Amino acid sequence: VNVLNDLKRKFKKLIIVVTSVAISEGVMTSLRLNQEHFSTLYGNVPVDSWVYDSRQVSKLRQFAQSNTLQILVINIDAFNKQANNVIHKENDRLSGYRPIEFVQTANPIVIMDEPQNMESDQAKAAIASLNPLCTLRYSATHRNLYNLVYRLDPVRAYDLKLVKRIEVDSVLDDSDFNQPYIYVQSISATSSRITAKLMIDVND
Repeated sequence: VNVLNDLKRKFKKLIIVVTSVAISEGVMTSLRLNQEHFSTLYGNVPVDSWVYDSRQVSKLRQFAQSNTLQILVINIDAFNKQANNVIHKENDRLSGYRPIEFVQTANPIVIMDEPQNMESDQAKAAIASLNPLCTLRYSATHRNLYNLVYRLDPVRAYDLKLVKRIEVDSVLDDSDFNQPYIYVQSISATSSRITAKLMIDVND
């Protein structure tokens, strides 16, 4: 029973790792827009979602100790350089602990958004430093596949209307010798009308 309760607690700790501020803002927007949808699906479970800010590292204590579902969005640059990042430095407001230690004790489920941009050895070591329970890689354009669970490729996403739909039409028709032949020889315009001279193949 204790193991099951511990596992349930760990399933409430999610970290979404992104590679830019723009992506983190997009993730937060998606979380806000889908809040009602997920609440309906999962029985109105309380959710606390926020973007990591190195000036508010004490919130990581809440992330680790809270019994509610915690979703932390963090830029990989905030923790991939151990010598320079605030998250790796001892903090008096956290009783001398390093902020990352609270993350590590939570054994979070880590979701990598656009993981193809986190393939360097340094990025992989940074992800491992979070002490994740498991790591999920979320992208439509993977460079390398690791234990594929679900595939939603760009064509399928387009068909499901999950992405912007842009269509491009050509002004030139592809060659098809089974179609009628029409050639515009000239176009002339006057103040009252426009006329065109055409050459057409006629099947008689």
